[in-house]
Amino acid sequence: MPSSSEQLPGASGHAGLDTGAPAGNIACDIFCAVIDNFGDIGVCWRLARQLASENDWQVRLVVDDLKAFHALCPAVDPALDRQSAAGVVIEHWHAPSHAGDTLQIADVVIEAFGCELPAVYVSAMARREQKPVWLNLEYLSAEDWVADFHLRPSPHPRYALNKTFFFPGLGPGTGGVLKERALDAGREAFDRDGWWHTRVGIAAPPPGTTVISMFAYENPAIDTLLEQWRDSATPIALLVPEGRISGAVARFFGLPDFLAGTKAKTGSLEAYALGFVEQPLFDSLLWAADLNFVRGEDSFVRAQWARKPFVWHIYRQGDDAHLPKLDAALAHYANGLPAGARASLERFWHAWNGAGTPDWEDLWQNRALLERRAAGWAEELADVGDLAGNLAEFVKTQLK
Repeated sequence: MPSSSEQLPGASGHAGLDTGAPAGNIACDIFCAVIDNFGDIGVCWRLARQLASENDWQVRLVVDDLKAFHALCPAVDPALDRQSAAGVVIEHWHAPSHAGDTLQIADVVIEAFGCELPAVYVSAMARREQKPVWLNLEYLSAEDWVADFHLRPSPHPRYALNKTFFFPGLGPGTGGVLKERALDAGREAFDRDGWWHTRVGIAAPPPGTTVISMFAYENPAIDTLLEQWRDSATPIALLVPEGRISGAVARFFGLPDFLAGTKAKTGSLEAYALGFVEQPLFDSLLWAADLNFVRGEDSFVRAQWARKPFVWHIYRQGDDAHLPKLDAALAHYANGLPAGARASLERFWHAWNGAGTPDWEDLWQNRALLERRAAGWAEELADVGDLAGNLAEFVKTQLK
């Protein structure tokens, strides 16, 4: 990530590159540093597209790793310092070949996940006649304290600027999570049979087959789970996008790798390797499955909107600091389940996150209850509001 003393390439505001948005709309700069995997850029890219398409904002997304970005959006060229995609201006965040301090500052500045804005940009914010709305977009957490800190201002120690903390969350009083207006309509119109022919190259599995998607970090529990699926009394179809779990799946089947297009079968388990897809196509994978294994933040949110049972592989932290966050999410998601089904879900989530051994039969005997809860939870989550919409509404109150 660039240091705070570095300037932005081509940092002359939003002029000079057509974003497709009419002049006079709210201008927004989103700064994103890609720390690990695709979570940071995944959230920022969804937010940028939604603010541009649904709120008619002029959005510039400043990113320090265009190669990771390219994986999520193939239209992004990692070799270009400045470009446009999906109505969003995209700039590469790195030290420029020349210095300068004349910047056109946006109306709204979003500092994603505490990435620290360049010092020259902050000082230019302070010189702006109408100070920008400065938001620190935090990581998603389901913990209770989030509602107390959401929208809390933080004065800058040197300048007459306030930074407001904007917390995504699963409960009332938080910023909610990202959801496009057309998402439900897309899910309802989803052609499952067509998806199987297009993505997997075969017809959809017959009734009685449990379809599972697996998007996860490396996980020592995978071998036990694959063995249980192999020995299942009913057939299991496993969909595995290429990623960090692929190597373990390959080893289980005795293969050198598990690249897109690979198929393998043992006992009741048949697995299919899929290519890594750009963001808008990931939802279809979740809709095609009966149960989804997801990881991190972005796919965790998409699994909830899919209205299917899911298992979350939370990003691991030292001293097991991630486990209270896992339990906080479970407290929301599992609320309302009968005691037995809730305990089974909790045991399985904990085992998948390193605390115990996963028991497939113990979990999936509650399938009908889990499916009803997944649909009900999506309705509850929608009541919290969409993050982009909530953010836009807050900004309107600050720009009056």
